[in-house]
Amino acid sequence: MSNPESEFQDTLALLRQGREADAIARCEAMLRHDPDDGNFLWLLGAVLLDQKDLVAALPLLQRAVDREPAFARAHEDLGVAQLAAGNIPDAVTSLQRSVTLDPERAPAFIRLAEACLALGRPNDADAAFERAFALNPQQGALARAGELFRAGKFREAESIARVVAQQDPDNVNALRLLAKLAGEAEQRREAVTLYERIVRLAPDFVDAWREYALALKEAWRVEEAIDAARKALALAPASPRLHVLWAGLCAQSGNPAAAVQGFEDSLRLRPDNPGALLGHGHVMKTLGRQQAGIESYRKAIRLKPDFGEAYWSLANLKTFRFTDAEVAAMEAKLNEGQLAEDALVHFCFALGKACEDRREFDRAFDFYDRGNRTQRMRIEYDPVRTQVDHDEIIRVFTPELFARRKGLGHPDPAPILIVGLPRSGSTLIEQILASHSQVDGTSELPELGRLVRVINRGGLNRYPGAMLTLGPDECAQLGRRYLEATQRHRHGRPRFTDKMPNNFALIGLLRVILPNATVINARRNPLDTCLGCYKQHFASGQAFTYDLTELGEFYLEYERLMGHWREVLPGFVLDVQYEDMVADQEQQTRRLLDFCGLPFEQSCLEFHRTQRAVQTASSEQVRQPIYSDSVDYWKNFERHLEPLREVLAPILNGAR
Repeated sequence: MSNPESEFQDTLALLRQGREADAIARCEAMLRHDPDDGNFLWLLGAVLLDQKDLVAALPLLQRAVDREPAFARAHEDLGVAQLAAGNIPDAVTSLQRSVTLDPERAPAFIRLAEACLALGRPNDADAAFERAFALNPQQGALARAGELFRAGKFREAESIARVVAQQDPDNVNALRLLAKLAGEAEQRREAVTLYERIVRLAPDFVDAWREYALALKEAWRVEEAIDAARKALALAPASPRLHVLWAGLCAQSGNPAAAVQGFEDSLRLRPDNPGALLGHGHVMKTLGRQQAGIESYRKAIRLKPDFGEAYWSLANLKTFRFTDAEVAAMEAKLNEGQLAEDALVHFCFALGKACEDRREFDRAFDFYDRGNRTQRMRIEYDPVRTQVDHDEIIRVFTPELFARRKGLGHPDPAPILIVGLPRSGSTLIEQILASHSQVDGTSELPELGRLVRVINRGGLNRYPGAMLTLGPDECAQLGRRYLEATQRHRHGRPRFTDKMPNNFALIGLLRVILPNATVINARRNPLDTCLGCYKQHFASGQAFTYDLTELGEFYLEYERLMGHWREVLPGFVLDVQYEDMVADQEQQTRRLLDFCGLPFEQSCLEFHRTQRAVQTASSEQVRQPIYSDSVDYWKNFERHLEPLREVLAPILNGAR
């Protein structure tokens, strides 16, 4: 074995080169030779701490300070690890010891200030901050800005960060804080631009690449986000959370096989990660490997018994049934009264499904209602805004506008859009079409909605008013942009589906930019549709579903807008009624294929045999033959639906 000091310097050099895996291996080799080497105990602990592996880092750092009591940096990192683990009193003790041993190190004072704040000692925190400012004014200022940021005082934090950035334009930490602030303000483009600059200035900054990937994801630039995550992984291949990030992005981009690999790589590095197990379960569900998904969800619950999202993910398989023990465990957690609101909502929806499966419909509704009421308080939704937006769409998209735009746009007939409200049978229609040899089944694609943001960035006139002045080249360019953006979801067939339900509001835009596209409107009895929405805890995007009255009002708005499209674009949209499809599958399938210009294929009647990734809540239901159990299902909950029936009264007489 060579000189330990030389080996230590070589290992530090590996870290500077971004070779964390090699550095870890070198540390482990040196510790096998000398288990009490304080330098390598600290360095390995510090690297694992940087990777957020607290379980492995804490004992190493504790051993380092036990062996080297005067090692200030080891005390500092031990304090940081204890702070991250929630052991605040010990963190304060360790950090105080660190600054006593090395009173000239500003970062240690900043960490001490954070720990004192967490312990409820603001005066001590202020003193530590002041010392950090005195030692390093810029770093101290940024530390204060960071604390303001974490406290939600974004304007004050931004003022400080901008001053530092003006004084030092290449200060990566100032730019990073400004990028985070831009993200909080939903200024996606500014955040991305700032991160682009950061990674140019500091190409080995792993966390910057990770945050850049997340900013790109938020900006709906998923392929670029995958590239950024790939660069972060190259710098830190032993980071479990980076593998999770990569896997999640791959799943979002329609590459479930790569997502599976990413989650499994993360779990090899850290088998006890409930979040990675949850993501793995989601991808298994998407691929139709239900039992593997169930096993992952259950492992996550064993590791984290209050993991409401894992319980809801089991319920959201729709065909899964909870055991008595699982129901009792959920009820016990709910009755403890200590769940965070997010977990409480997930538990309520999961218990609602469990009771419903036992045909205890009154108890089921009580749980669904509690979950919905809790979630409604946590989200923003303005039903008046919905009505105003629809009024403006109806005002703009007139027969005259379509007459003036006739012949414009991109001529490609490839897209088949399936619209409607959630829980209306759209996944069934998608699965039937995806079983055809000429159709690629994709998913709920956000690309058409993103074009609205593109239009809004193009000038002072915003959508939908901007459609009145859109030129021929712009119409064709928007159509081409949609086709290019959706290409990554396709697999070479001439047609493809886009099942984003909320696209019903964008049918006019579609007609202008892709006049030969096909639109299918999935319809179902409005009471069944709305009840299905009320029982579903959506990940995002359906804020109108958490109140029965608002749900009914939104359904009426949907009906109003679809009526407008039928009037101004006769024959452009085909209504497919779920109950008709259940009653006569072959006739309705032939009607559907004829409208899409597709020849009949027997495989479309045997859609449940089609092997493909399905990402929606109905993924398991469309992997079985068509069934009629869901027709008029609302009657099981009839006594609870009076507020909904009152709102829907104008249309219920003719509804099935």
